[in-house]
Amino acid sequence: MFIDNETLDPLVRGFLLAMLGLVWVIVQIRIVGLRSLSKMTNFDFVMTVALGSLLASAAQVKDWVEFGQISLAMTGLFVLQVIAGRLRKSSDTIESFIQNSPVILMRNGKINHNALRQTRVAEGDLYAKLREANVLDTEKVRAVVLESTGDVSVLHGDELDDILLEGVDVEKH
Repeated sequence: MFIDNETLDPLVRGFLLAMLGLVWVIVQIRIVGLRSLSKMTNFDFVMTVALGSLLASAAQVKDWVEFGQISLAMTGLFVLQVIAGRLRKSSDTIESFIQNSPVILMRNGKINHNALRQTRVAEGDLYAKLREANVLDTEKVRAVVLESTGDVSVLHGDELDDILLEGVDVEKH
């Protein structure tokens, strides 16, 4: 494809196609915006994983047609993400279909064991997240939220503004 040497061609091809694929992704991010690589929703997370998989595939193709198909697939992901983002903003039904609700795992120093069970989060993992957030006293933990992306937010201190829990599923008891 690039050079007439069976040993060097795959090396040169992989190196150059990986760089070209990465440049293509960067160009699309510049067009669509940084939001395209955020992990704000589970949809965004899947998009990022799929994009990485396509980029890896692009570095291994044997001809330009395959590379073009993969590049077009990457563009398709970005287009779909823009469309999904606009639909989410305009429709609560689509929002609830695409997005999981965040869940409270701990509130005011008390562990919500039912929520841990339903979300399959081990109590040890919860404690690890508390340590990671430098929690020194569990009684000062106002809320621990399993976000829709799978991240865990630990809110601790003397008070908690209720607006921070807007849209969070607090009913899993």
